[in-house]
Amino acid sequence: MSQQGERPPSDGDWWSRLYDESARDAGPDGSGDSLDDRFNSASHTVSSSTAENGAPRTPTAWWESVPDAPPPPTAPALPPGWTPDAGTPLTAPPVPAEPENPAGFTPLPRPRTGHVGDGPPTYDAEPTALPGALPNTLDDLVADTVLDGARYGAYVLRAASSRGDSARYRGEPRRDALLTARFGNGENALVLVAVASGARATDAAHLATADACRWIGGAIGRSHLRLAEDIRAGRRSDLKSGLHRLTDRSYGMLRARAAELGAQPEEYTANLRCLLLSADPACRTRVFFGVGHGGLFRLRGGVWQNIEPAVPEPGAIAGEPVVGFGSAPAETPQGDRLTMDLGTVEPVRPYIDPPPPPGEPFRFRASVARPGDTLLLCSGGLAEPLLGEPALAKELAERWARPEPPGLAGFLADVQLRVKGYADDRTAVAVWEA
Repeated sequence: MSQQGERPPSDGDWWSRLYDESARDAGPDGSGDSLDDRFNSASHTVSSSTAENGAPRTPTAWWESVPDAPPPPTAPALPPGWTPDAGTPLTAPPVPAEPENPAGFTPLPRPRTGHVGDGPPTYDAEPTALPGALPNTLDDLVADTVLDGARYGAYVLRAASSRGDSARYRGEPRRDALLTARFGNGENALVLVAVASGARATDAAHLATADACRWIGGAIGRSHLRLAEDIRAGRRSDLKSGLHRLTDRSYGMLRARAAELGAQPEEYTANLRCLLLSADPACRTRVFFGVGHGGLFRLRGGVWQNIEPAVPEPGAIAGEPVVGFGSAPAETPQGDRLTMDLGTVEPVRPYIDPPPPPGEPFRFRASVARPGDTLLLCSGGLAEPLLGEPALAKELAERWARPEPPGLAGFLADVQLRVKGYADDRTAVAVWEA
């Protein structure tokens, strides 16, 4: 029931009442105030009104007559029983196109990856294929490129790691790994940058390099207070011995992980190279350490210097067995036993050879930076073309000799400057001294 007590009309009732042919048309009432009269009056008022400054107001209704204007589009026919959405207009005013170059806007050149040498590289400059993925091992995926940077004390840090052209073409993961971490706060903070590169012929190289960076990072983080103090105090011998032990332990964990995976130690290993930087503005000591090949360079006065620590001759290495590289051998080369046979009975078990010592010795260098220096630590993917192609060394020297260091995008473009015949992963860490 309605409020007046009447029965509410059904759907058929209101339709018949509206279009009942027996009902009389009200028609005009003689007052001159019909719907057509009101429409004509409103249309005349809108077209003849003027703006406040006296200029004619621009018609805004689509039905008004506009010279040389196309007719409004006709709404598409709807199926029986359908009505157009009241919230969606049938037509929309045209959106004015923005100017190509607004006033005061100067487009800047976009960093582009170029090449040097006698010809372009074989592969494309951009990624082609993604590495394969498994639903249960998505945590093992490695991004094509990582980029990082910071500014502390008197230096600016830039770091980048990018998949090589060959791996991009074949859909292989990036084997290089990069870790940038800050431990502590204020002037006592210590910045670690670790670069690891894996072997080419192993499927798990990207996992080994990630583990190497993570484990050395954890070891440095747990000892960062003592390390930061030694760096500021210039205790070179303490730093060398301490970092040697931490590196050995990290490689011991790599070998343990290889055993868990059923792989040989040489199949699950990495070249590891690290930089330690103090956040104290008064400290300009830069510490390098690691194991394996790569590059350590310094750009001073526009000239590159190869400051890679010299590798001692095998016969010159002396000292006790290093912790983490396995126990001492069971007997001397002359056959003398180093343990006593007490005649005890042990269960039969397969003989396990002790792991061999690393193929590369521990490397260490502590140097004092000068204002204007640029220190470059890199994996073999950049060190090899930098040493083998003079045009690359010359181009980077010119780019990095400017007063201000490049931004992140510019640094990535510099690191990716390609050379024909060099298609490995590239990882680079550069430190600009103010």
